[in-house]
Amino acid sequence: MDGRASEETAGAVTPAVFREAMAHLPAAVTVLTTDGPRGRCGLTVSAVCSVTDSPPTVLVCVNRRSATHEVFRGNGRVCLNVLGAHDEALAGHFSGVTGTPMADRFAWDIWEPAEELPVLREAQVAVVGTIGERTEMGSHSVLFVRPTAIRVRRSAGGLVYHGRRFHRIESVCAPAG
Repeated sequence: MDGRASEETAGAVTPAVFREAMAHLPAAVTVLTTDGPRGRCGLTVSAVCSVTDSPPTVLVCVNRRSATHEVFRGNGRVCLNVLGAHDEALAGHFSGVTGTPMADRFAWDIWEPAEELPVLREAQVAVVGTIGERTEMGSHSVLFVRPTAIRVRRSAGGLVYHGRRFHRIESVCAPAG
C-alpha cells in the first residue's frame, strides 16, 4: 500500500453510482461549436471519442435537454475544438457555470476570422465536420461526425476533466519532424 486512503464502492448500478464511476474516467475537454440556420452556439463537452479512421468518424454526446441540442442537430455542421492546458476558463464559460451569455462568448477575439464555423484560434485540435448518423441513448444524442477539415497544434499541453475538476497536463506529443 502507498499510504493513501482508498474507498471502494460496490452494489447496484444506479445513475448516481454510474456518474461517480465516470467522474474517475479522465476525458479530454472540448468546446463543440456550430453556426448556421438554427444559430450559433457552443458547449463544453467531454464525451468525445474517435470511432474509426476509415472513414474518419468521431462521436460526440450532447444532452437532449440542453438548450443547444436542437441548434447542433438543425445546423448539421460542427467544430470540435480540443482545449489546451491554458483554456480552463474557456471551458467554464462554455459549460455555463460563469453565466456568460452565448453572444458574448463569440464576441471575444479568440476565433478564426475566416472560418464558416466557430474555430478556436488556439485549439489544440480543431475538427470541422458534418453530422452523419445520430442515435438517441437515454438522455443524450450520440452524434457521429465526419471530418471535412482537421488542424493540429503540437505546442500546447492538454486539459482533461477528472474527479469533477479540470486538470492541466503537459504535452506528451513529440514535434513532427
